[in-house]
Amino acid sequence: MPRDSGHQVKPPVSDQELVARALEDRQGFAAIVRRYEAPLMRYVSRLGCRSNASAQDLLQEIFIKTYLHLNDYDHSFPFSSWIYRIAHNEIISFFRKEKVRPAVLDREGDLFLLETLVADLGVDGTEHQRHSPEEVQGAVEALDSKYREVIVLKFFEGKSYEEISDILLMPEGTVATLINRAKKKMKSILEKA
Repeated sequence: MPRDSGHQVKPPVSDQELVARALEDRQGFAAIVRRYEAPLMRYVSRLGCRSNASAQDLLQEIFIKTYLHLNDYDHSFPFSSWIYRIAHNEIISFFRKEKVRPAVLDREGDLFLLETLVADLGVDGTEHQRHSPEEVQGAVEALDSKYREVIVLKFFEGKSYEEISDILLMPEGTVATLINRAKKKMKSILEKA
């Protein structure tokens, strides 16, 4: 019989447990920040906040709103969808206040994701017809915001239809329709390129 070395791997703490700890003790909120800081920063950047200072300010606002409304969190929804919903609202509000049109995907790490999106669109073509990352990025940026948001959430944030539905507060069927329309619009833009 194998000996137990006494080192058991603890399962990761769930979001629900982190929320419960944060509600009991202010210091517990730091664990939520640690878990969501990097993914939310990517999301803020991918939805078009190019200024690092503005992105940091937005992230701080997202966490302040999250902390202030933690008691309002509905445990029947995934916490990640709830915090992304707060992020989504803060980002939209930021762009309205700044009166700027967001631009997306200027990060090196998004190149693979752009290729995945192109393959999904069925426009990758032959070697001499390949679309450059700039063309694909331009096609994403040319979309109306309602289409760009679902494309970013689906292809760059890896969210499921259900999660996107929770984040954008719309039925899953509407999410699917928006994604299909966005893909058709992107395909049309890329075929003209």
